Amino acid sequence: MSESKAMILGCAGTALTPHEIDLYKGERPWGFILFARNLQAPEQIRDLVAAMRDAVGRPDAPVLIDQEGGRVQRIRPPMIEKYPPAQLLSELYRADRARGLRAAWLMSRLHAFDLMKLGITVDCLPVLDVPVEGASNVIGDRAYGFDPVTVAEMGQAAAEGLKAGGMLPVMKHIPGHGRGMADSHHELPVVNAPLEDLEAHDFRPFMAMKDELMAMSAHIVFTALDPERPATTSRKVIEEVIRGRIGFDGLLISDDSSMNALKGTLGERAADIVAGGCDIVLHCNGLMDEMRQVVDKVPLLAGEALRRAQAVETGFRTPDDADEAAVRAEFWSLLPTS
Repeated sequence: MSESKAMILGCAGTALTPHEIDLYKGERPWGFILFARNLQAPEQIRDLVAAMRDAVGRPDAPVLIDQEGGRVQRIRPPMIEKYPPAQLLSELYRADRARGLRAAWLMSRLHAFDLMKLGITVDCLPVLDVPVEGASNVIGDRAYGFDPVTVAEMGQAAAEGLKAGGMLPVMKHIPGHGRGMADSHHELPVVNAPLEDLEAHDFRPFMAMKDELMAMSAHIVFTALDPERPATTSRKVIEEVIRGRIGFDGLLISDDSSMNALKGTLGERAADIVAGGCDIVLHCNGLMDEMRQVVDKVPLLAGEALRRAQAVETGFRTPDDADEAAVRAEFWSLLPTS
């Protein structure tokens, strides 16, 4: 079997074009990611996922999605019911810790029921960012709370629900996006907080979940760590903080390389991501000219990155024997009716 390149790619539409198939066959991305533009009907999604895997000759190639609930839910009604944002679950937690944790687990278990039927095996969840007053709404109600203990406990429950259903989670956005005063989709946020504050607040949920198999980086400059480069492309942040202080030794995936927080051409961004120490370059928008630039700068998986990717590939559990109807009924019974 051919080796994979250290990248995750998207596609443009609801079925692969001949050019996309040729690119995937020739360049062999490790995995794929889906967005709303790719999702039309259950059978179409299953066919698309199968075609992606067939193109790289790997029937178990990871296929990712951002299915959080709230405003970040790529598959929506009528295919999949609308789930609440993390903030609503955190309100349950504040009123009754056990109820909140159960709701977080149940919602993730439902994501697994929904997504595994479609061939999707990785959910980019939980969001472990801890917002501060005045931060950009890019995180907002996607957060489980405003204190690191709540976020860590709810994030752990959410991750366990996915794993119980046979999926794997991706923690977002390490080492923390909660202080960002700008939306990194559009511009580069700069955080001036001292290291002591970052360690006490932003890093703590990731430290609590450091043994998870995957995490996604933050496109944020932390001036106390590296005033020149965002975490995604900063060898200092990745080696000293993500690998060092936080202790995360799993597969580190960049946030989307096409986001405007990063500078340069797509090829330059991909090269910077690899040089900074991310294991995987993520490119989401499916634009062929951009993907061609990315693939030219991404190496084959090797060394520690290959070891981590293989740990992911062998880390999927057999789903538990939970009854979907019972899980669904219990979840909705925990939520307020008004």
